[in-house]
Amino acid sequence: MSYIPTPEQALELTKRYNREDFHIQHAMTVSRVLGYLAKEYDPGNEDFWRTVGLLHDIDFEMWPEQHCVKAAELLKELDIDAKVIRAVVSHGYGICADVEPAEPMEKVLFAVDELTGLIGAAALMRPTGMEGISAKSVMKKFKDKSFAAGCSRDVITRGAEMLGMSVSELAAKTIEAMIAAEQN
Repeated sequence: MSYIPTPEQALELTKRYNREDFHIQHAMTVSRVLGYLAKEYDPGNEDFWRTVGLLHDIDFEMWPEQHCVKAAELLKELDIDAKVIRAVVSHGYGICADVEPAEPMEKVLFAVDELTGLIGAAALMRPTGMEGISAKSVMKKFKDKSFAAGCSRDVITRGAEMLGMSVSELAAKTIEAMIAAEQN
C-alpha cells in the first residue's frame, strides 16, 4: 500500500540519492519555503508540502539527464503515494516532464524552485545574507542574465503567472518564506 513519507523520511530518501551538500541544502530550502507557503495556500497540509519539497530533486544528482522521469520510477518503487509522485514530476513541466502543475502546491513548487536558487545566490553576495534582502534587489539580479545563470528566468516568470502574480510579488513572498524558514 502506498504512503506519504513524513518530512523526516523524505529527507532520508533524498540523502540516499544525493551526496552533495548543495543538493541537500536546496531540497531543504525548497521544503521549508513550501511548508511556510502551505499555511496560506493549503492550511493543515504543511508536512505534505514539505515532503514534496524534499523529494522534488531526488533524482537530479545521480540522473540529471533523466530528471523527473527517474524520480517517478524511484518513488513508485518505494511505494510512495501517487499525489507525491505527480507533484514531484510536475515541477519539471515543459523542461523535462509533460505533467502540468494543477494543484496549488504543484504551482508553488514550480514557481519557487528556481527562484530560491536566485535569491540564495543574491544573499551570498550580501554581507548580511538574507537579512534585509528585498524583492527590489532580487529583481535587479533577476534582470542580470549572467547572475546565477543556471536559474531559469523563464521558469520563474511562468511560475509567477501560474500563481497570478508578478515576479516581484513572488520574490517578496519567497523571501519572506526563506527568512521565516531560517528562523525556525
